[in-house]
Amino acid sequence: QVQLVESGGGLVQTGGSLRLSCAASGRSFAQYDMGWFRQAPGKEREFVSAISWTSTNTYYADSVKGRFTISRDNAKNTVYLQMNALKPEDTAVYYCARRAYSGTYYSSGEYDIWGQGTQVTVSS
Repeated sequence: QVQLVESGGGLVQTGGSLRLSCAASGRSFAQYDMGWFRQAPGKEREFVSAISWTSTNTYYADSVKGRFTISRDNAKNTVYLQMNALKPEDTAVYYCARRAYSGTYYSSGEYDIWGQGTQVTVSS
């Protein structure tokens, strides 16, 4: 059974940076597209970014475009989310997920395995 474990969250001031990591167990990591979602208190989970299994294609929510960068290292079974110029509205629990289906990248229903999440808090 594949498991995803996020790390790298924390408390940072506005304008700061964090790098999230998502380590996957299992041998099939390189065959799957991966995504990052986030959920703020009282809000629905929302798409942040996704990357194809070859790293050829990347996708970003408009709210993070130009500030966040997704990448992956298939040799290490790890996907990353570099977050720069952080804002208080980026505060949320961030989840990585494995994309199992062929629909839109932006829908959480296209992802079948999720990590436990890592908290990101941006202070103003």
